[in-house]
Amino acid sequence: MSQPPSDAWLRGLPLAVLTMSLIAVPVLVLEPQGMPRMRALDKELKGVEAENAELRRDVVRLRTEVKDLRENPAAVERIAREQLGLVRKSEVVFQFEKK
Repeated sequence: MSQPPSDAWLRGLPLAVLTMSLIAVPVLVLEPQGMPRMRALDKELKGVEAENAELRRDVVRLRTEVKDLRENPAAVERIAREQLGLVRKSEVVFQFEKK
């Protein structure tokens, strides 16, 4: 049969674990995969959150624009004139040279 561990060994075990923790924790925190990585990921997260907020604002603006185009014929005419350069059949177009 094997002998049970001695009392001195059992008393020294918590001290050994504490010593290892005091050495290992700072090493793990300061290594490239530790705190510096966490800070970089936090910065990246803030950037992504800001981009998401901007995209949400764009979605709201675009939904409003789509609703306006569906319900307001004047909005459709405005876009046809401004972006496509369309005119009504009854209108006369004058073109001037730019100087």
